[in-house]
Amino acid sequence: MFAEDWVDRVLGMKKRWGYWLIASAIATILIAMACSNQTELDLDPQQNPLSETNELEIWWERGYNLEEDEAIRNVVNNWQSQTGNRVKLDFFSSEELTAKAKRADEAGNLPDLMMNPQGDRLLYPQLAWQNKLVDVTDLIKPIEDDYPEHILRAITYSNSAQAKPSYYAVPINQITIFIFYWQDLLAAVGLNADDIPQDWNGFWRFWQQAQTQLKTQQNLDIYALGLPLSGNNSANDTIFLFEQVLEAYDVALFDQRGELQIERPEVRQGIINCLSWYAQMYQQGYIPPDATQWMDTDNNRSLLNRSVLMTPNATLSIPATVRSDRDVYYKRLGILQFPHKPNGEPIRPLVSVRQAVIFQDSAQQSLAKDFLNYFIQPQIAINYFKASNSRTYPVRNSICSAPFWQNTEDPYLKASKVLSTKSPRLFYTVDHPAYSQVLAENIWGKALIKVTSDRLNPEQAADEAIARIKEIAAEWSK
Repeated sequence: MFAEDWVDRVLGMKKRWGYWLIASAIATILIAMACSNQTELDLDPQQNPLSETNELEIWWERGYNLEEDEAIRNVVNNWQSQTGNRVKLDFFSSEELTAKAKRADEAGNLPDLMMNPQGDRLLYPQLAWQNKLVDVTDLIKPIEDDYPEHILRAITYSNSAQAKPSYYAVPINQITIFIFYWQDLLAAVGLNADDIPQDWNGFWRFWQQAQTQLKTQQNLDIYALGLPLSGNNSANDTIFLFEQVLEAYDVALFDQRGELQIERPEVRQGIINCLSWYAQMYQQGYIPPDATQWMDTDNNRSLLNRSVLMTPNATLSIPATVRSDRDVYYKRLGILQFPHKPNGEPIRPLVSVRQAVIFQDSAQQSLAKDFLNYFIQPQIAINYFKASNSRTYPVRNSICSAPFWQNTEDPYLKASKVLSTKSPRLFYTVDHPAYSQVLAENIWGKALIKVTSDRLNPEQAADEAIARIKEIAAEWSK
């Protein structure tokens, strides 16, 4: 009826304008109708209204290499092509993304969707508690059985406005700390991976002795341990590593009911032991002096520059950097898991589950869910991991069992299977959202600085850290 009405109007003009104008008008109408019909074939007008606001804004972590950024661009471009929707994709470093998200939250101009690699530790628990994240149970529930238990627990957050916790994030990938080292430097002093002890004290003593041998036998100015210990709030590697050391020393800050146990004498002593162990390594000259200022790329750089013999790192970014050099990748660089705990038991790997969230204030919640539902499809996710140089590890069982990981000869991908064979430990943010503030302030890094640089004894530094954690817990209980 829309087209017929306009034809009648045009025919009514013939006395004034002439038949030539009638033909022109009808042609214009037919062209407009054809264009309109073509648009309707491409877009569902109810799901994808053609308007200037039909654009999904995404903030994503900037990769450590160009391939990572290109991999997510490909996912976005393919989704745009299939759906006809538009995406504004912006990249930020991990540190920038956390700070920018906090500022945007205060200003009320958050994006529609964000993947923040530090979110599960520093941001999402608080935002979920404040009812600022969209519940994504409808995305997770249909494939719930395809996720390991620790992945589901990692995306389960408490919301002050809801009676019980729910899924407020979509897991994208996971990471844990491995130890990267130079095989050829060990070989230069007659050592190899088979010589490395698996007991806690023997393991770290091995690297100290290797430093001495490299300096005396090879005249190399090198440090054994690339252990970061910065007190900067953005020093994510320090946060991650110290939490793993707490796990090694069986320091349980929360009980099974999620109640803080930090005032218990054995917990306090465990914190003192961890600070003492870490500080002793530094004070004895096995850690570079500037490690107190290291940010997240500095330990990578120190290892790749061969100024340290080994360094822990929470992604596969170090081998990804040298992937193009097969000799370095397969023969000179090496990867190890952490040794057993001081009590002799196997250590649980500390895991961070990197997640994407949709913000409650987003006007494009349905589009954001559609994009994430597309992104987590097994083949899409596998292609993304392959294209991004596999710096992280998948989260779905069906993807982890794919030939790309199971049949690989890649030593780094093989090592990452520990996440599917061991029971990992999550950060304490899953026990209480207040702990995200503890990590955001890098309380453990600041305690390390007080011991190593300010020469405070470990007991005093531990007590100050405990006092601050109690303050944070009290603020959350109000």
